[in-house]
Parts: sequence; structure tokens; C-alpha cells
Amino acid sequence: MALWVILLCTLIALLLGGLYLLGAFRRRRPDEPPLDKGTIPWLGYMLDFRKDSSEFLKRMQRKHGDIFTVLIGGYYFTFVMDPFCFGAIVKESRSRLDFRTFASKLVVQVFGYKPIEANHSIIHASSAKHLMGDGLTVMTQATMESFRKLMLYNLSSGEEKRVWREDGLFQYCYNIVFRAGYLALYGTEPHRGAANKEKANEQDRIHSNHLFHEFRKYDRLFPRLAYAALPPKDKIEAERLKRLFWNMLSVKKCWQKDNISGWISDQDQLLAESGVPEYMRDRFMFMLLWASQGNTGPTAFWLLFYLMKHPEAMKAVKDEVDKVSRENGQEVKAGSPPINITRDMLNQTPLLDSALEETLRLVAAPVLIRAVLQDTSLKMSSGTEYILREGDRVALFPHISVQMNPEIHPEPHEFKYDRFVNPDGTKKDFYKNGKRLKYFTMPWGAGVSICPGRFFAAAEIKLFVFLMLSYYDLELVNREEEIPEIDVSRWGFGTMQPVHDVQFRYRLRF
Repeated sequence: MALWVILLCTLIALLLGGLYLLGAFRRRRPDEPPLDKGTIPWLGYMLDFRKDSSEFLKRMQRKHGDIFTVLIGGYYFTFVMDPFCFGAIVKESRSRLDFRTFASKLVVQVFGYKPIEANHSIIHASSAKHLMGDGLTVMTQATMESFRKLMLYNLSSGEEKRVWREDGLFQYCYNIVFRAGYLALYGTEPHRGAANKEKANEQDRIHSNHLFHEFRKYDRLFPRLAYAALPPKDKIEAERLKRLFWNMLSVKKCWQKDNISGWISDQDQLLAESGVPEYMRDRFMFMLLWASQGNTGPTAFWLLFYLMKHPEAMKAVKDEVDKVSRENGQEVKAGSPPINITRDMLNQTPLLDSALEETLRLVAAPVLIRAVLQDTSLKMSSGTEYILREGDRVALFPHISVQMNPEIHPEPHEFKYDRFVNPDGTKKDFYKNGKRLKYFTMPWGAGVSICPGRFFAAAEIKLFVFLMLSYYDLELVNREEEIPEIDVSRWGFGTMQPVHDVQFRYRLRF
């Protein structure tokens, strides 16, 4: 009899433990946000969230207000939709709200890289040195040379004629911008003497194009890989692609290149000094490639698309680009040497800056996540205080809460190229309920987890658009082209991508 009692108690304990892990006993405590566990144990709202994160969060906000806790795949996420609270969250100490916990698990899953404690400081120190200030001037020039190698190499030979060429805009932008950034960061094919320079340049064009096409295969799998929701066949393909990139971007191969950027070389050296083995540093190189190039090409696509859809915006930005070129002694005409766009020139384009920021407002949709390491109080703009529970995660989704909020940005679904700039060229301020907002758009994240390469990414996109507007007439093949639907599976991972490409035409302006 005693044995049956022990077995029964064990079964009951296991059942209760299982129910606890499934979230069955979770109850809202006093001063905690509204709790919504959904109807499916453990999964909660995971299927709804994965299907369309934006629509799900809008529905929850209508139901619960500006703060609510939901169960998603065994984790409790507290979403905060009040932008006046964002500063308190992104500036809170790591001992309370830690962004690394979630990020570390994600990079292991999608890149196979296991971070070390010093990773965050290494990346930020290297980015501050090489992707900001004087370092950004050097990187802008390197990227300019890459664009010239990819886009302008036929101009002097006369092979480029003033005839219309047609291409898919997304494919074209993503391809060129990705390859230019890759060559600027990871280095170029070595050559000895001027006679071999063009051969090396051609090798760079071939190699970078092959790398891009493999990257796009991986990029398409990325959202489901991040959610651990790949079917077996795609899992095998994802593993194949990982190993391909670990090999193609291996530190051994990188160090054989010329012109490898300080951003890449410094980080590899610091990781090596920290005892990170070579095979893991190869994986780190793959992570850096996606982090630096996974969103710039898609953003360039949207920016050019919106400019072509809005002729007044295209004219204003193109006039600004031409004016900056003239004032800096540059001229685009037949027989003239290719223009050289400098970082200083990119700092003279307030309308292009505004058009880029407006594009990011419309299509950049990251989710900012922090692990709650100890109970933390959060005061809303209404004055109500809530407790964030230890063990939960707190999340921000700025695309809904600020970027598409009509109180902050009137007619939020409309592209207004000058939304972020005053008539005198200064930046606009934005308000909600009459109170000035610090966080009125957050495409790069915020606080300690803000994208350290944001200035380089912006420079890369602006260089590409500056060149396209300087050298080419651009137009949509279908002038009545509707704005393509976005791929809702990519909510939360940066810049959204279209579900289908858009055909465009381009020809030399001279």
C-alpha cells in the first residue's frame, strides 16, 4: 500500500509541476499589469504572435491598454506601449532589466555563436572607434570605393549607354548595398600591381555576388529559424548555409584579404586575446555580416520606392543631391571622372536624412526585449505604477506605440519626405498630449542595446541613394504600382521586407 501511495504522490507532484510549467497556476498579483494567458497551456499566444505580431499587439492594446502581460511559448512578456516609459526601461540597470539574456540565446540559435561576457563591450568599443567620428569618415570612403567598383566601373569604357534597363527594385538594392558593405568591411581581393587590379576587382564582384545569393537563402529562413519553427528540410538547409558562411567568412580567409576594416580586424583580435577559439570566431564573423548587412539593402529598397511613388519627394531630394555635388566641386556628366561622395557631403543633406528617417518610421519594426532579473517598479505617464515580475520579460514594439501613432505622426501611413525636418533644415520635435517626446521613432533600438553601427548603416544607404539619384533617371515600370504588402513573419527583426518585388527602370542621366 505504501508503494502505491508514493507512486500516486509522485504522479500528482509531476502533474502539478507540469501544470505549473505550463502556466496554469499563474495569477495576477496586486500592482501587476493585466495578465492574458490565452487558451493554450504553455503556448499561450505564440501562434497568434508568430502569425502577425503587429495585429496581435494592436488587439491586446485595445483590450488591455498601454501595458499588459501575455504568455508566449512558455515565457511571460510584458509589453509596454506608453512611449513616456521607454526611457525608464532602456536606461534601467542590467541588474534589473538585462537585454543580453534573450540576445545570447538568439545568436546561439541562428548563428551558432556562443557569446562571451566581454562581447558587448568589444562590439561597442570597436564600433565607436571605427563606425563613428573619424573612423566613420574612413569607412564612408571605403564604402564609396566599393559602390564605385560595383556600379560605376563601366562608365569610363562607354559600355553603359543611355538606354532604359529594367530590374526588380528589391533584388537590385539589396544586392548592391549588401555587396558594397561586405567589401568595405571584410576586405578585398589582393592584387600585385596595376595590371592585376581589374582582375582583382572582377573577382570581388563575382565573389560578393555569390555570397549575396547564398545570404538571401539564409535570410528567407531567418524568421522561422529564430522561432525554432523550421521544418526538417529547411533545418538541414539552414545548417548547410551556416557551415558555408563559417567557411567563407572564416578569420583565416579574412586575414588573407586586403583592406580589411578595423572594425572587423579589431574585434577578431580582441576575441582571440579573450581566448575565443578560431572556429567560434568564424561564427562571430557570420553574425557580424547579418547584423551589418541584413537591413540596409531592404531599407534602401523602400526609400527608393517611396521616392519614385512621390514625384515631389524625388525632385526635392534629387535637387538637394545635385546642389551638394555642385557646391563640393563634383559634377556628373559624360566623360567626367566618377564623383566621390564624402562623409562631409552626406552631412549636408537634411531632406535625404528626413526621407530616410521617414522610411525607417514606416518599415523598421524591431522588438526590444529585456529579461526582468528582479521585481521592478514602472510608473506610467498616467501616474499608475506597475510591478514587472522577476523571471518575466519586458518588451517594446515602437512601430505601433510611436512610429505609427497618429497622435505623434499625423497620417502615419503616408510617406512625407520632410516630416522630420523644419523649413530651415533643423530637426523637428514631436509631441504626445502636448508633451515633448524623446522616443518618437526607434528603428535602431535605444539605450545600451542601441545599434552600434547605426551611423555606418545610414551612411551606406545614403551613399547608395545619392549615387542612384546622381547617375540615373529612375521610374517604376508600373507608375500606378501599389505599395507591396509586407512579410508579416519578419515583425521584430528590423526592416520589413515586401512579399513580392517591384519592377523599375533606370538609365544614365547624361
